[in-house]
Amino acid sequence: APAPTATPVPEPEPSARPLAKRRVLVLGGTHPDAAAARTRIVELGGAAAINLSASVTDVVLLTGGDTDRRMRRITSLAIPTYDAAWLDTPVIAPLPHPADHRGATHVLPRGGVTYLPSQNDPDSSNHPSRADGQTATAHWTVTASWAQQTACEIDVVAFVVDEDEQVSFDEDFVFYGAPENPGGTVRLLSDGPTEQTISIDLATLPPSARKVVVAAAIDGTPTFGDVGAVQISSGPGTSAAPLVQATLDAATTERTMLLAEIYRRGPLWRLRAVGQGYDHGLGTLARGYGVDIAD
Repeated sequence: APAPTATPVPEPEPSARPLAKRRVLVLGGTHPDAAAARTRIVELGGAAAINLSASVTDVVLLTGGDTDRRMRRITSLAIPTYDAAWLDTPVIAPLPHPADHRGATHVLPRGGVTYLPSQNDPDSSNHPSRADGQTATAHWTVTASWAQQTACEIDVVAFVVDEDEQVSFDEDFVFYGAPENPGGTVRLLSDGPTEQTISIDLATLPPSARKVVVAAAIDGTPTFGDVGAVQISSGPGTSAAPLVQATLDAATTERTMLLAEIYRRGPLWRLRAVGQGYDHGLGTLARGYGVDIAD
């Protein structure tokens, strides 16, 4: 007799998971241990924080985390702290000020995709089958942030590419030396040594532009394994709360990393959290997209 077929158990919605609407910072531990903890946080419906900010609701302390210089600030803010075992069966304290936390942010896993909401329907990201001709909110940003460190400098860049994954002009390579492409449809906004933003005007991109690739590169010999996790967040404009977030921390020896792609799918635009790294430098990455870079 054939074996009985197991009934699949549906995965709970993020809002029903224990860490829904929580933003959890992991301190200490080795890179693999910290990456595993952040992955578990996302599985539990939470968002994994990279830096200590006003939106952090909880802190997980791995080995050595209690000596982190941020602990004094965490103690003064009375943010709950837990050891790694808490992530197995977290007991959640109520949020003291729910309005202060951005629980509506959609957390994507590495490789995850979401539709960008249209101007007329802010919930269209929940309806990927829509193809009614609406365009996404015109101005969109992708912000990359990482923990403060002095070992190297990180540059966030963008490539505006066609259906063959090639730039139409060298000027469609946006970086610190050329912070916007012709017409200013894609711009680099440098906010500091731990955060940089790419701003995109989807409404004015030419029809030949099928995708905007956002990447990061390290200047020098350190790698993204030395940097640790990189967080990307995306939303409609620089002043609005982000609608999408992802934590990318699988890197080891890579010196360049593809962070996110915003690309056309029919009449709509989608965002993909990539997290693909390469051992080569920025020049080689740019040549791969058709940019003419002198040796």
